[in-house]
Amino acid sequence: MTYDDIETPAPLVDLATVERNLARMQAYCDTHGIRLRPHIKTHKIVRLARRQAELGAIGITCQKLTEAEVMLDSGVQDILISYPLIGPQKARRLAAIAGKARFTVAADSTLAVDTAAEAARLSGAEIGVLVEFDSGLGRTGVVTPEAALALAQQVVATPGLRFAGVMTYPANEATAAFVARLRPMLDAAGIGLPMVSGGGSPRAFHMHELGCVDELRVGTYIYNDRAMIGAGAATIEDCALMVIATVISIPQPGHFIIDAGTKTLTSDPAGPGNPGFGLLVDYPQAVIERLTEEHGIVSIDPTLPAPKLGEKVRIVPNHVCPVSNLHDQVLVRLPDGTLEAWDVSARGCTR
Repeated sequence: MTYDDIETPAPLVDLATVERNLARMQAYCDTHGIRLRPHIKTHKIVRLARRQAELGAIGITCQKLTEAEVMLDSGVQDILISYPLIGPQKARRLAAIAGKARFTVAADSTLAVDTAAEAARLSGAEIGVLVEFDSGLGRTGVVTPEAALALAQQVVATPGLRFAGVMTYPANEATAAFVARLRPMLDAAGIGLPMVSGGGSPRAFHMHELGCVDELRVGTYIYNDRAMIGAGAATIEDCALMVIATVISIPQPGHFIIDAGTKTLTSDPAGPGNPGFGLLVDYPQAVIERLTEEHGIVSIDPTLPAPKLGEKVRIVPNHVCPVSNLHDQVLVRLPDGTLEAWDVSARGCTR
């Protein structure tokens, strides 16, 4: 298959760019003594998780149990589920896989710790627990060092569990301040702080400046996207995944329609100064103003060059992670220029 053979809409991944992105992040982590644990939710592909491990990643991060179940096929033996698992259903499913790899889970409540404990009891396997704290996002995570200490003490006192340290997203200056308050409290309790796990691709190459992050969880870096460009963390040349779409209608000058809507492109914004729902690489002045299920409605100054009816256009998504989850397969451009279809192994794994 060649580029001209692509039936649109379709995500196209350039493998050479992927390799550069992976090598760059691994080299950064190696240089600064930070353990890399990539987040597979960006690509959801077993072959790419395996490649990340081959290059030196200590393990992988999964957001949901179903992702972890699929990623066991990659051969990776160290998996973090960076999402609170709550309730007996999750405990039973974690127990079913706990003995197949070294598992760690995130927790920000006593119930999350209890869920991990039940999985350890059912499986007979030790499960690590990272206590999650909030660094300002206002999402999951305890908000005081005292609460983090209490959960760490619960983990230490619970058979079958191992206190693995703490984690947060995104890691920033507030992270360092929180850890500076928590560390002496853990030391005084005789627990210690085995590890600080931080995340966030936009500031990944500044993680060492915080002085406290031992492990880096990043996902978007493998592909990059328009939001990463807007954050100054990537260029178009660093974007390994682009959506290929076709112009299917030109109702009037300055107005055309592509065959990529909400079922192909994410509706996530790309941040200030980046209007629309993706960047048309060859027509950067065009704006994808609106998406319906199967249509992308695009505007462009009528005096500027615009694509012709039937022309294929390349789009850098605003946020690449949801795009991966919208497609059963991606097309992968190999170093010799040919294209292969790769399954998105963990597509739809949201439980």
